[in-house]
Amino acid sequence: MPKKEAKAPVTQYWGTGRRKAAVARVRLLPGNGNVVINERPVEDYLGGREALLRQLNLPLEATQNIGRFDIHANVHGGGVSGQVGAIRLGVARALLTLDPEYRSSLREDGLLTRDPRAKERKKYGRKRARKRFQFSKR
Repeated sequence: MPKKEAKAPVTQYWGTGRRKAAVARVRLLPGNGNVVINERPVEDYLGGREALLRQLNLPLEATQNIGRFDIHANVHGGGVSGQVGAIRLGVARALLTLDPEYRSSLREDGLLTRDPRAKERKKYGRKRARKRFQFSKR
């Protein structure tokens, strides 16, 4: 009977994030800070929107891990802003699997809380969820 080989330590960390209608599966790999979203470079995917790129890096900044990990994210649903919020939560959760001691610094910045806000449904007799048709007295 052959000997069982010892498994190598985990070198990738997974996290799932959700925001509005977006769902992101995020994988952290040891690397030099490259970010790939849906198999496209982040600059291409976000179209140079600097605020979204900063939001994406918040969990790494909070834990002093900028430039230590590559981020690979598969995301679907919602718009670009919601997708970045979902990736941000996924990165924070992946960092927790890496080291549970990051919880306090991530919690302090509010990066582990899933934002529950979502689009309110349209009501009958209205134009949208709350907007009414124009009122005419006569």
